[in-house]
Formats: sequence, structure tokens, C-alpha cells
Amino acid sequence: MKILLDECTPHILKRRLPAFQIATVQELGWSGITNGKLLALAEHQFDVFITSDQNLRHQQNFSRTTLAIIELPTNQVPIVAALAPAVDNALSAISPGDFIQIPMP
Repeated sequence: MKILLDECTPHILKRRLPAFQIATVQELGWSGITNGKLLALAEHQFDVFITSDQNLRHQQNFSRTTLAIIELPTNQVPIVAALAPAVDNALSAISPGDFIQIPMP
């Protein structure tokens, strides 16, 4: 499973989820690309997009995408680190096109 971390998502998830192939927007040189274009690029190379952008769901139409989305409740590093097991669980159950919101602990 190939996973892309959004620009605003702490990279600590890469270290906390070592079983997955995870890249970041920054590593790919995609920083600053708007959400619609970013998601279109991601869909061709990744299975899952992890973001902490709370507005993404309201700004984009996901009805035709196969890219699965996981939305974190915050981008605060200590909280995201604590949520790693919940993200891991979501990744094991996620299907193409799913949108999963991880709640605050």
C-alpha cells in the first residue's frame, strides 16, 4: 500500500507506521500544489492520502476517486503520534475511495 502524507501532516507518521510505504508531499516536490491538482496527482501513484486538512472533504468531490482519504483531527505532533495506532487500524480496513475521519483521542 502506497501512502502520501499531505503537506500539513506531521512526518512522525512515517516513523510510527514503518510497515507501509509512505512518501510526503515535500519529498515529491509537490509543496504548494492546490488540493484538487494534488489529489489528481496522488490518485495515479498512491492508494491512500493522509491529511489533517479539516476542509478538504467540503472542498473536493470524492465521488469518482479511487484514492482513499484519512483525515486526522489535528496536525499537532504529540496528538498525531498518539493517533498512529488508530491510523494503522484504519489502513488495515480501508478500501479504495473510502474517507475515514480519525477522532481526537
